[in-house]
Amino acid sequence: MKLLFAPASPYSSKVRMAARYLGIPLEVVRVNTAENPPELIENNPLGKIPTLLTDKNEAIFDSRAIMHFLHRTAEKRLYPKDKDKRTDAEVLEALCDGISDCLLAIVYERRFRPPELVSQDVIDRQWAKINRSLDHLDRNLPKTGKKLHGGHFALAAMLGYLMLRFPGEWEKGRAALAEWPATFAKHFEPYPALRPKA
Repeated sequence: MKLLFAPASPYSSKVRMAARYLGIPLEVVRVNTAENPPELIENNPLGKIPTLLTDKNEAIFDSRAIMHFLHRTAEKRLYPKDKDKRTDAEVLEALCDGISDCLLAIVYERRFRPPELVSQDVIDRQWAKINRSLDHLDRNLPKTGKKLHGGHFALAAMLGYLMLRFPGEWEKGRAALAEWPATFAKHFEPYPALRPKA
């Protein structure tokens, strides 16, 4: 299978980590969404990454749909069998993906708008959501052991994106959250290689 991805994308990172954990080999193809590469837009009308191209020439997107496809494809589980635990994992994944959405909104506001049109109000509103969510995570970190799930990979990818784009802007007062990536890496050694990178 082939994954169209970008190395800085937290959603791409999440999927790549999950596939590695499950033992599913992926051919990874780096794409630049700003250039509307034909292989991407012909398979995903949204032109977004990650997009997974299966062995049956099916295109699967977005990252959560890919995660559930990988869960159904692999012999190993990506989400718990117990209904309540699965719901917890899915909510954690949704929260972390939502934080990544907010972080990307800030990056795009600064990167793609002329400086005189950048809205500090928009940025502040995104940071308010991010800060509430990070405080919640700092108080409610998931148990992290040998069995990992989709929520763990979403959390690892989101924190990797924070470390990449916002170093020094989120760690203060959140010692448990700031230390979690090192804990996660002990249980998932490929993390440093697969977390978001420029």
